Amino acid sequence: MEHNDVGKGEESMVRVGRRIGLFLAAALVLSGCSNHAAENGSSAAQTEAETSQAETERAGETAVTSLPQIDSTKWQYNSDDKIYWQTGISYCENPADENYETLGIFIPAAYMNAKDNGDGTFTCEINNQAAVQGYTADSAPIVIPVNTPGYSAMEAPTDYVTDSVSYTSAGFIYVAAGCRGRDAGAPAGVTDLKAAIRYIRYNDGVIPGDVDRIFSFGMSGGGAQSALLGATGDSEDYEPYLTAIGAVSGVSDAVTGSMCWCPITELDYADEAYEWNLGNTRTDLTEQEQTLSNGMAEAFATYINELGLKDASGNELTLTESEDGVYQSGTYYEYLKGVVETSLNNFLKDTTFPYTVETKKGPRDGGIDQGGQKPDGTPGQGDPGANKGDNKTTDDSVKAAPENDGNAPADKPSEKPDDKAAPQGDKAPNGDAAPDSGNGAPDFYAMDGVDRNLATGGVTLSGTYETAQDYIDALNADGTWVNYDSAANTATITSIADFTNACKRASKGIGAFDALDESQAENTLFGYGDGTTSHFDATLAELLKDDETYGAAFTEAMEKTDSEGKTVTERGNMYNPLYYLSGYYDGYQKSTVADHWRIRTGIAQSDTSLTTEVNLALALKNYGVDVDFATIWGEGHTMAESTGDSVTNFIEWVNKCLK
Repeated sequence: MEHNDVGKGEESMVRVGRRIGLFLAAALVLSGCSNHAAENGSSAAQTEAETSQAETERAGETAVTSLPQIDSTKWQYNSDDKIYWQTGISYCENPADENYETLGIFIPAAYMNAKDNGDGTFTCEINNQAAVQGYTADSAPIVIPVNTPGYSAMEAPTDYVTDSVSYTSAGFIYVAAGCRGRDAGAPAGVTDLKAAIRYIRYNDGVIPGDVDRIFSFGMSGGGAQSALLGATGDSEDYEPYLTAIGAVSGVSDAVTGSMCWCPITELDYADEAYEWNLGNTRTDLTEQEQTLSNGMAEAFATYINELGLKDASGNELTLTESEDGVYQSGTYYEYLKGVVETSLNNFLKDTTFPYTVETKKGPRDGGIDQGGQKPDGTPGQGDPGANKGDNKTTDDSVKAAPENDGNAPADKPSEKPDDKAAPQGDKAPNGDAAPDSGNGAPDFYAMDGVDRNLATGGVTLSGTYETAQDYIDALNADGTWVNYDSAANTATITSIADFTNACKRASKGIGAFDALDESQAENTLFGYGDGTTSHFDATLAELLKDDETYGAAFTEAMEKTDSEGKTVTERGNMYNPLYYLSGYYDGYQKSTVADHWRIRTGIAQSDTSLTTEVNLALALKNYGVDVDFATIWGEGHTMAESTGDSVTNFIEWVNKCLK
């Protein structure tokens, strides 16, 4: 999939102008909110005396906050890794949860001139003369991991983070910020991360690093929230929530780049996309269930036809009715079919045979056995900068997946692990390997608390394949759906339905994200921070409005508002990157969108529809920003990479964006 660079320079100037305009508008709004202390009974004189409204002037920005800047006399030093570091730094004035709303910062020693205080701490000044991998204290990028699988909370570090050296040795500044999780309700997680970014900008010149070179990175729910940081920069939608926790005002919360592995996003139509893409793999549905699945799939087609996505040539991508399924035809369908074929052909091109399938990273008890050795190394499965300092696994952090028939929702809500115990990336919180499901695949439910039913059927691959033809023959074991040209070493597929039946079978019930019994992680995400869950899918609400079992609950949920007066639909918009990227939505061009994006997904994952990452990449390309997008054949819900490891590839991508 080629990026269309036509008009890129013009678009960049537009984005710069938009960023300045958005920031100035936000500053005016915030200036009106800065008198909240006086409104609560404090005099202007008291406010001025008690609040150090520290001002950092840069490019028209003025940071306003009572928070102190980072203390230059309290640095600690790791002599093995040559890193100066601090943790426990508050990034908001009125934290909603002090257990999470602090950050740690880790800096290459070369960027500091240090004086030993004699008590284990150091007083440091910025050294602008030294360079690390071509970066200086003035030019070093700042990277922020988003380790929030299933939109779980991310604990703030309280000790040295060993993973930081991977990034500091590349010349980067590593910022590990804690944030609230789904139990606090959307948009708490992204709000906290935005507040942390604002605080870092407030410290421009106090710490090394270029605050106009901030990159976020995450996987799954973390990939989604990384995408949100990239799409929602300076959005006024978040201002009430940022004000509530006392975030620094007057500075931007936009990022320069966003790395997203398997982002679980586009939640307003995620259920419908799932049925359109994976509904054909369900078996033994009742007539009522089948009608609901078909109705959701048709609603997705209507959505796509109104969304206005275009390919690199400017052709509009749409769906049309077909005899072989619900709207399995049209330019959008052919584009998506091409994505699958590109993924398979890249695998054939990059893989040296004999090829051994060694690991499984996809749906449990069914589907293709994802993984194996690539010629240039095993795809990286480490977590994106996990805090290995104080995170502990509790007994409640690992629970068995609820038993279900794979089709209908469970009778009652599933137990979910505590946010605080949620693992990060593909590892448990203490850095150990994720729990095994018993068939060699990571137990994703134990990792992120997401309710996955058991997928059954499909092609199973294992062992060693001597030639590419042997591998293709294995894919076609249950019927020919891959046509292989051995002379050209290329392949085509018969249909998306055939691909999903072989390799990407549904592992979630109907209402894959907005479960009918409110048992999914996203139901908690759109709750109200008081332990309650909530429906959020407006399409499902309409389809079920007359249903005696579920209709009333959906209707009530769509009408309820949170503490800031926002409906669940409005909060859902805030958690949908496309709301800010597509002219279909009211949020279009009302935020500062990151200039650089890298998106990777395992094409066989059944956690979300194939359309999710594709739509995000298309919307970004249509928006005019730089997008590096690929689906990885033979990989599931993981930090999928075609070659090499995820950390190295991320670092190389950042370098490519900046050098």
